[in-house]
Amino acid sequence: MDSFIEAASLIGDVDKKLMVLLRDGRVLIGILRTVDQFANLVLHRTNERIHVGKEYGDINRGVIVVRGENVVLYGVVDTEMESKLPFKKVSVDEILDAQRKEIEAKKEKDTLRAKALKERDLSHDDFF
Repeated sequence: MDSFIEAASLIGDVDKKLMVLLRDGRVLIGILRTVDQFANLVLHRTNERIHVGKEYGDINRGVIVVRGENVVLYGVVDTEMESKLPFKKVSVDEILDAQRKEIEAKKEKDTLRAKALKERDLSHDDFF
């Protein structure tokens, strides 16, 4: 019953521009066209937005169906406020390259951390 009430609250946001954060970390921005009792969403004119530092890029995804169980957070986009944010829009190729470099840097940092823990006879599992 509670999930039905939560899904019903989405009906008021039909035809509004939404930002949706998915479980896998992706961010979708699109116009909500419909929603069902399971909070499955149909987004129209959808872009996948990738942020790296103060830059972002949008990948056009068109119409997307999002299963409700994959939604972590959603909100209506204030288009007036969106244009005032201190982020620089870059091309898809630039943001994907920046994202790749960020992921590689994180992997390298994680590798160094694991190596330092191993040298001290510790492991990541000892802390969790």
